[in-house]
Amino acid sequence: MRKARKSQLPILENWLDLEHSKELEAISRLLDDHPRIADLALQDLSQSADGQGSRSQAGARGMTAEQVLRAMLVKQMNGFSYRQLAFHLADSRSYRTFCRFGVGDPAPKKSALQANIKALSAETLERVHWAILEAAADRGIHQGRRVRIDCTQVESNIHHPTDSELLWDCVRVLTRLLHRARKVLGPETIEFHDRTRRAKRRRKEINTARRQVNRLAPYKDLIAVTEEVVGYSEVALGALDHQARRTKIQRLRKGFERFLPPARKVIEQAQRRVLAGETVPALEKIVSIFETHTDIVRKDARDTYYGHKVCLTASRSCLILDAKILEGNPPDSTLPVTMIQRLRENLGKPPKQAAFDGGFSSKANLKAVKAEGVEDVVFAKGPGLKPSDMAKSTWVYRSLRNFRAGVEGIISFLKRAFGLDRCTWRSWPSFQSYVWSSLITSNLLILARHFL
Repeated sequence: MRKARKSQLPILENWLDLEHSKELEAISRLLDDHPRIADLALQDLSQSADGQGSRSQAGARGMTAEQVLRAMLVKQMNGFSYRQLAFHLADSRSYRTFCRFGVGDPAPKKSALQANIKALSAETLERVHWAILEAAADRGIHQGRRVRIDCTQVESNIHHPTDSELLWDCVRVLTRLLHRARKVLGPETIEFHDRTRRAKRRRKEINTARRQVNRLAPYKDLIAVTEEVVGYSEVALGALDHQARRTKIQRLRKGFERFLPPARKVIEQAQRRVLAGETVPALEKIVSIFETHTDIVRKDARDTYYGHKVCLTASRSCLILDAKILEGNPPDSTLPVTMIQRLRENLGKPPKQAAFDGGFSSKANLKAVKAEGVEDVVFAKGPGLKPSDMAKSTWVYRSLRNFRAGVEGIISFLKRAFGLDRCTWRSWPSFQSYVWSSLITSNLLILARHFL
């Protein structure tokens, strides 16, 4: 049976007299002082693979919830892949001690690390986040009286989306599934023509053409090829539906069911954009057949990102107090009241002072945020707003305006040190978990440095 933590600690190495080891030791003490954090992680790890009921109590015990959570922190703190994480947990004295692997304990393999860390849901990690903030408040490191709020974007792990690349992705992925289905069911059941070479040539012609008019003919052929491959795949999916429910059959069926809907959408999008010359709204576009949840995030009418917008609330101590991972690309001006209400709900009271970027500013937002109980509300740029409307004095206005600028450095720190610039985990639930894991790791490292 899996446990939250080991009742009897294994024989561990002593902490090294190095700065990073001291930080790990401080984080370890904080986690030890708040065992509820490991109990929260245990809830996800105890669920069955389909999310219903509990896992069987028989079988190997596996990693404890505490070890899984600590391994996740090491991974995010260093930007390790699972292969690198497995190596360092086997090789590093400090990381083995931090993750509670004894001298004689075998290090977990990368597949075990991946399965356990990905089992932690975004909802659970968010609860862990608030438990850590509660511990920080108990030690007087933050009171949530003064906050700074800004938005950033976290990119999905996809290539730059063009119509030709998306069509090529559809052809190569569906053709690969067709070959696997033919191998399982036989050539007499799965009949198709491999069009990957033809599609690859059309893609190259499109990418090397210097004029738009020269791209039209290869685009028409590439769209026709993609439609043909989609047709083969629909027939293959129908054939798979009549087969016995073997593991290979189920896996193939899931593959076709996953990629056929976005492939149809890619074809429709290319026909509208390339052949009809229509401007497709951002909300109707698809930018990846692998990460279909990805949004188009336009920043300041100059930069375009493919991922999700995240609104962050930071404190005076540089801790991230709250984060909201958004779908679509809502304007900043729609978020101030929501972020203050989330703070009130989770911290029990609103902040006394709040500083926002200029994109959040409006007279309606100023009035609504003050109605939530915030005394001083300052926007970095406030067209039509006077400093006396936002704060009780000019000195407070300038102080909060300068205080807000610090959130830019905090966001840069998160992206450089904790991988918040690009999510490397797949799917929308995992995207949310990745963001929360980065924020938790950052907060714990900042708390450790406060303790030291």
